[in-house]
Amino acid sequence: MSYIGKTPTPAPLTSSDITDGIITTTKIADSSVTTEKIVADTNFRNIIINGDMSIAQRGTSATGLTNGSSAYHTVDRFQFAESGSPSAAFTQTQSTDVPTGQGFAKSLKMDCTTAQSSLGAGDLIRIRTTFEGQNLQYLKKGTSSAESTTFSFWVKSSKTGTYICQLLDKDNTRSISKSYTISSANTWEKKTITYDGDTTGAFTNDNGSSLQCIWWLAAGSGSSSGTLQTSWGATTTANTAVGQVNLADSTSNDWYITGVQLEAGTSASDFEFLPFDVNFERCKRYFTIPVRSRGSDTPIANGTMYNATDFYGIFEVGKGMRASPTLSAPTGTNFYGLVGNAASDLFTGSDMSFGNITNDGTCKARIEVTSVSGKSQGQGAWVRFEAATDTDDFISASAEL
Repeated sequence: MSYIGKTPTPAPLTSSDITDGIITTTKIADSSVTTEKIVADTNFRNIIINGDMSIAQRGTSATGLTNGSSAYHTVDRFQFAESGSPSAAFTQTQSTDVPTGQGFAKSLKMDCTTAQSSLGAGDLIRIRTTFEGQNLQYLKKGTSSAESTTFSFWVKSSKTGTYICQLLDKDNTRSISKSYTISSANTWEKKTITYDGDTTGAFTNDNGSSLQCIWWLAAGSGSSSGTLQTSWGATTTANTAVGQVNLADSTSNDWYITGVQLEAGTSASDFEFLPFDVNFERCKRYFTIPVRSRGSDTPIANGTMYNATDFYGIFEVGKGMRASPTLSAPTGTNFYGLVGNAASDLFTGSDMSFGNITNDGTCKARIEVTSVSGKSQGQGAWVRFEAATDTDDFISASAEL
């Protein structure tokens, strides 16, 4: 517990407070605590992970994002989603443009590079982040005691007007949408939005996808032709993004966001900054890079020749991932080498695979290389990145929602 505000002032001691020279009682005047507020510790009150946009494991820039590019590209836990048949394209970056004096160093930027002035009915462009149900149980959703939640974030855009921020309950297909207004072009503005608690439909208490927060950037008539659904209810597509501006209507348009916080209650508190290492570990639950190329001779795994042509090794993935991850590796020609007998056999990513992936504490996988030559059964060997790679190449593990 801690005191917030003015420090209480003890009342002067009197003779009744001292017995045989020993102070027995210290009184605090009633008037000195009337403005005090005692609050409990509230660590990790922010539901959002990486809300300061400081972690970007995959890279700091991704270009040509369009229909079919719905994925995580730069800033961890914030997914680009474009669907329907839009022709618009965006570049996404982890930017250093941030609101002055707020403690942020990074933001997420969306820059329109191919414009689409007229949207098709099913065209959707969004940024979203998703949460496990087991992390949301304290919101008491689906009960009469359901908690309200409050969004706060800093946003900046060259395009003023109405934008929509939606909460989507994926367990029960329910949602609520609220609008915010960007009033001044190219100016950082802080927005605060409060959503009532939902007394219908509990979040499933597991590691699956339960709640999604969506920032709309463009919406065709299929998602914007009704009445904005500002109270929780069964999701009606036409009511989800009514009034949303079209950020894709000009290549002069951009949109930035940082300082994203979602918390229980009806008011916004100051942004909860976490140490970089804590934030990093939280992101690695969903995506991690066990090994990144540093050029030639970067080690990947040790192992043994299972027979004269097949190598098996143990690949250390990480720990504490949400689920058994999907492993991905670059597939360029001669990216890898299998070293044994002082000789390196070059091979492509298509000759390498991962199997028997575990997720019991420390996540491990079996790495397999086939079509090996010049080796013998039982011979020790190791896999490495070769000189054909560069420092942008990595093997990744994804357990994203």
